[in-house]
Amino acid sequence: MDGWLAWALVAVALVVLEVLTVNLVFVMVAGGALAAAVVALLGGGVPPQFGVFAAVSLMLVGVVRPVALRHLRVPSGTRTGVDALLGRDALVLETVTGHDGRVKIGGEVWSARAYDPDTQHNVGEVLRVIEISGATALVQEGENGFLFDL
Repeated sequence: MDGWLAWALVAVALVVLEVLTVNLVFVMVAGGALAAAVVALLGGGVPPQFGVFAAVSLMLVGVVRPVALRHLRVPSGTRTGVDALLGRDALVLETVTGHDGRVKIGGEVWSARAYDPDTQHNVGEVLRVIEISGATALVQEGENGFLFDL
């Protein structure tokens, strides 16, 4: 069996292990195996192949993996999507009642309803987004006329 083929098979096996573990170690070592396969294809002997394998694997695990992990992990305090709208200010564009209305949240116009169905909020008021239900923002004023401080 050619050396490059053996290294390529090792790389494939390591990628399969990575899929099973999802810890970004085996895929980095697979990168080292692919680099060794290239050395074998270029006619390098066995010692250079193992040297390149070790050097590239260590570099990928030590340098690339930590950077990749930082990019994959979303901090627990970071909210995305509609969750990021909760607690934001909403400017009333059309009167908001318990049934309908329009507000502007961060430059986007949203349909809105008053969180308390018995209240009405007039144009120009600034409210707080309490909940998102479908494509509708549920908004309300803070206690004693002050906005919440979330």
